Amino acid sequence: MELRDIEIFLTLAEELHFGRTAERLHVSQARVSQSIKQQERRIGGALFERTSRSVRLTPLGEGLRERLTAGYTEIMAGVDEATSIASGQAGTLSVAAFDTHHQELTAVLDLFRQRHPQATLRMREALPVDPFGVLRDRRADVALLWLPVREPDLAVGPVLFTEPLVLAVAPGHPLAGREKVEMEDLGDHPVVCPDGPIPDYVWAAHTPPVTPAGRPIRRGTPVSTLNEAFSAISAGGVISPIGRQATVSRVRPDMVFLPIADAPVLEYAPVWRRAGETPLLRAFLRAVDDVVPGR
Repeated sequence: MELRDIEIFLTLAEELHFGRTAERLHVSQARVSQSIKQQERRIGGALFERTSRSVRLTPLGEGLRERLTAGYTEIMAGVDEATSIASGQAGTLSVAAFDTHHQELTAVLDLFRQRHPQATLRMREALPVDPFGVLRDRRADVALLWLPVREPDLAVGPVLFTEPLVLAVAPGHPLAGREKVEMEDLGDHPVVCPDGPIPDYVWAAHTPPVTPAGRPIRRGTPVSTLNEAFSAISAGGVISPIGRQATVSRVRPDMVFLPIADAPVLEYAPVWRRAGETPLLRAFLRAVDDVVPGR
């Protein structure tokens, strides 16, 4: 099967329309139809069910698409990589991070720019309550996110930095006068909860559902952004663990930040779509490897 025929088959499997497939590949509709018929004759079975109103993959076609996709993606990635190297790896790479963590990428970004001066870096913001959205909707090619990440469609790189948690409370809150607190104290007061699609296991690394003694931690005001969290906390109704970097970048007189003696430490690493690797992304990941201590 020729590479062009594979491309025609995979595109038709996605579009399920001969006309759109032809238009997308800049070939005639007759060329698409001829290619599919030749493939079906070679294989000995129908790959698509065609009617006057619809086109659908047969079970045989579904199986072929699953087997061909990975190989085709790898072949095209190789071609793209060779082309990018020959052209100086020009292009745009979108990198996302939480609002308070863009500076944590400085060393990686500087090294990447030194190595690939023709490439353009575009910085995007990831939301803590929807950390994977910026990747899955393709607004970013790679994002710096806290671990764990156990999504089958996402890959995870080495830990780039760590961040301790502190407890954010209002100045008049009963805990505000303490020099430090413990995670067990979260069982006595409601905490903010995420108003977004973050998986429970990811949020639990930041705010666990129970205290070390097993007491449930009550969820209070739902929030979508860090500013919303600060507004809810400053009103006195809820408290929340907060990454320490936020206390540096967001100095507020209406907040008190307390050390948590036994708080978990958040680990941050680059995360990207497994199906979205490009030469520029791999170059960025090599920069991460070279910046991370001990690698």
